Amino acid sequence: MPSRPLRPAPLALALVLALAAPLAWAADPPAQTDPRHAEPKTLDTVEVTATPLPDTAESLAQPVEVLAGQRLDAAKASSLGETVGRLPGVQSSYFGPGVGRPIVRGMDGARVQVLSGGLGSGDVSTVSADHAVTIEPFLADQIEVLKGPATLLYGSGAIGGAVNVVDGRIPEAQPVQPLQGRAELRAGTVNDARSGMLRLDGGAGDFAFHFDALHRETGDYEIPGFAESARLLAEEGETPDPDEAGVLPGSGLRTDGAALGMSWIGSRGFLGAGYSLYSTRYGIPGHAHGEEHDEHAEEGHDERGAAEGVRVVMDQRRSEVRGGLDALGPFQTLRVKLARTAYTHTELEDGAVGTVFDNDSTEGRVELVHRPLAGFEGALGLQWSQRDFAAVGAEAFVPGSESRDIGAFWIGNRDFGPLGLQLGVRHDRNRIDVDDALAIGPDREFDTTSASASLEWELGEDLHVALGLDRAQRSPTAEELYSNGLHVATGSVEQGDPALDPETANRAELGAHWHLGPLTLRAAVYRVAYDDFIYLARTGLVEEDLPVQQWRQADARFTGGEAELEWALADNTSGRWDLRLFGDAVRAKLVDGGNLPRIAPARLGGELRWERDALRASLGATRYMEQDRVAEFETVTPGYTLVDAHFAWHSDTRGGNAWELFVDGRNLLDEEARPHTSFLKDLAPLPGRGIEAGVRMFF
Repeated sequence: MPSRPLRPAPLALALVLALAAPLAWAADPPAQTDPRHAEPKTLDTVEVTATPLPDTAESLAQPVEVLAGQRLDAAKASSLGETVGRLPGVQSSYFGPGVGRPIVRGMDGARVQVLSGGLGSGDVSTVSADHAVTIEPFLADQIEVLKGPATLLYGSGAIGGAVNVVDGRIPEAQPVQPLQGRAELRAGTVNDARSGMLRLDGGAGDFAFHFDALHRETGDYEIPGFAESARLLAEEGETPDPDEAGVLPGSGLRTDGAALGMSWIGSRGFLGAGYSLYSTRYGIPGHAHGEEHDEHAEEGHDERGAAEGVRVVMDQRRSEVRGGLDALGPFQTLRVKLARTAYTHTELEDGAVGTVFDNDSTEGRVELVHRPLAGFEGALGLQWSQRDFAAVGAEAFVPGSESRDIGAFWIGNRDFGPLGLQLGVRHDRNRIDVDDALAIGPDREFDTTSASASLEWELGEDLHVALGLDRAQRSPTAEELYSNGLHVATGSVEQGDPALDPETANRAELGAHWHLGPLTLRAAVYRVAYDDFIYLARTGLVEEDLPVQQWRQADARFTGGEAELEWALADNTSGRWDLRLFGDAVRAKLVDGGNLPRIAPARLGGELRWERDALRASLGATRYMEQDRVAEFETVTPGYTLVDAHFAWHSDTRGGNAWELFVDGRNLLDEEARPHTSFLKDLAPLPGRGIEAGVRMFF
């Protein structure tokens, strides 16, 4: 397939002008380097914003991973799931390069809450596997992954964890300089990618502002071999055309985003507002939409060969207001957040509109941090949301509905010498009113209660041990209750169950954080006992030549562990050398027998990092094991190894600005990789060998 000619987008031209400005300042007299360009903070000192109580990643008893600074720059990808997918205990779903949702310890979908600055993303990425998350990781300052139940903070949709993206779109403090910013241009080989971003932060007097913009465009990506797996080709008895090898049709995408925020910042608080736009168009590789079930299939038309005709056009507009006050009598701080999101997802087949999903949502959150009470530093919170969802079209397998949620919570910390105790409790009421309830099922209302207790013990200055016990509940979603029809993304007929009850998770976790000279070890083991676990099961029935899947409930058990070792090998005239090793595994099965579907496989990985003066580089590899513990009607997924490398050259100018040249290599062995977590594993492998290069500017 011929490559597309290099055609700079208008945004890229604007970025070139933005990049030229800092270079013109290089002749200025020497100035103090902006703190933003200093060495990135270590995990131990990064403040986690996902909790209302200020805390660091290390001192939190709840397991958390944070991506920031250079680690975030190296990890950024086109989807949020891929960006965080190499953290211990975290992997990604996959429905082409435009769709990747985080999977935390085997939990995904409606069990992992995706947040933007502590508020829900407002998309419908939990409705279907081919729906993208509307959060752009390239614009993030920091990404926080809370592993284990985050229901106390964010409700029942976080029973398996939460991923919070911090982007600073509404300033809460004055920037270090009156005007500062960041810009980036990059290009890639595996999909002829071209992307650029610009960010500006500034202020004068009591006012501060933020602006960002991003454009990304790619073609269909290259793959090692054929789109269909060897197993599927053998099963179908097909001999593929050699000319079809090497490229995955329907895998291109285009994304545009922009945001503007302004705040008034006083001595005791702030008040700000922001508005953002997010638009993306992406193909559906493997042509899961319409595969072998419509009139074209009856005429002998090869649907998989027409994958380029199936595309998704998604648009989101989001308005936010945030405010805060300090020193309010018995309360240390008050924080208020409110977001209104209008979202539209249109599915096109050969240019014609197939199905349209509309989702209008409003979410509010109030957090009050109180002064010590009975020795506990704590926070009270109230959260509420409303979602109006509608699906129109021949493939609308979920009826329209209106969901209303309200929850109240309290969390608190107290130290008893070397022991730290963290407690929390939350209660939620959720109501779902479904369109045409008489035909589909009754409206439902649920009450859920969650509680948590964590104990952290400082056995010494270098060894911390934590024990966590949680009881968390999740109410069923509208999709699980009322689905009733053809779900083309999964190639099946999907049936909900209007009688589903809330599921309950009882978790126990033991973790340790140990420093021994140049070594740092973090490890955890956990077990989650689920009562009435909700899952999508194959029934063995066939309807209109498609398998029937049904939402069911049964008791289930998740058992797993993860570990990460960081070793400072040397710091001498040759540079600084660091080694990182990690591994994770989770076992998920039904109590009555059988495995749960699409559970992430075990992994082992390593990375060698080197840094000297203005240069830094890394080489890493991750081995994804074979997943042979599969559910009924599910197939075994072979293992694979992904090798990546990164190189960067950083330079500070005399004016206190900086620029950076970088080269990133991914899947350097050009290995065929098919994630077990993907519905498209037999139709769409991950991209082959790819090199990305670009320039970053800090000013």
